[in-house]
Amino acid sequence: MLSADATPHRRADREIVGWIVPAGDLWQGVDVLGRTVGEPAEWLDVEERLEEWGISFLADAWTLELPEGPTRVRLVEVTPDGIVVKTEDFGAIDAPTTRYDLPWPAPTTLRPTRADDPNPFFS
Repeated sequence: MLSADATPHRRADREIVGWIVPAGDLWQGVDVLGRTVGEPAEWLDVEERLEEWGISFLADAWTLELPEGPTRVRLVEVTPDGIVVKTEDFGAIDAPTTRYDLPWPAPTTLRPTRADDPNPFFS
């Protein structure tokens, strides 16, 4: 949960790219998944870092570590109230998928997909 003193940072089109929170005498950037972005810094530097970080990574494939093994997922919804992912459907509108509701900030079991992850095309 975001603290009351978190300030949303928006890009030019008003889309939130993260928040800026106090970090002692400096400021800390927090991305839309609730992860810190860089080290604490001056306000303008944190704004610049959040702008560079952006939100394009949300469109990437992600991996959810489940007890039965890593599962490729896509982010469906990301808010400070929670994160929703679904199993990869590879663009097929009628593909069966499983939805997972995750807490915010993102748990460590949700991570970007790596090259060494199982390839769902061949499983």
